[in-house]
Amino acid sequence: KNFYGGRGEKNTEKYRRNAQSGKMRKAKIGRRTKETAISVELYIDGKGRAKADMGIGFFNHMIETFAKTGLFDIKLSARGDMEIDQHHTVEDAGIALGQAFAQALGDKKGINRAGFFVYPMDEALAVAAVDLGGRPFLQYGAKFKRRFCGDFDTDLLEDFLQGFATNLKANIVVRMPFGR
Repeated sequence: KNFYGGRGEKNTEKYRRNAQSGKMRKAKIGRRTKETAISVELYIDGKGRAKADMGIGFFNHMIETFAKTGLFDIKLSARGDMEIDQHHTVEDAGIALGQAFAQALGDKKGINRAGFFVYPMDEALAVAAVDLGGRPFLQYGAKFKRRFCGDFDTDLLEDFLQGFATNLKANIVVRMPFGR
């Protein structure tokens, strides 16, 4: 099963052919608020290249890993009121990234509506399922044994995903059945 819908290579090839039919699935989003300035460039049919610069090292790593495993090309930069905390930067990055995916997918023709990804790590397992049916909702089930992973406040991961799901208009389920 694969990220493109969990239905095998035939649909994956159809998906890629539609993506290569001349219609570029890319987006450029800018978001500016009192607290943040976010810039996203996204190319869905990329090679997994990413450059994340948000001032939060582990969060950068998470975005770059997302791009690599999904074969998306992403440039994401964010500046926020980090002297207060990471909340606005993390949440607004999710909002802008969700808007970029929604814009790049357009009418969503030629793709499977839903898919999933299972990511095993040394000491953890993460599962994500996405339905692009237009009804935003987040089901989040991940507990961390410590609040910070590197310099990233793990309490904010749910806020990032909520902003992403709402602006992509997707139903997203995230579970971490075990891990640190």
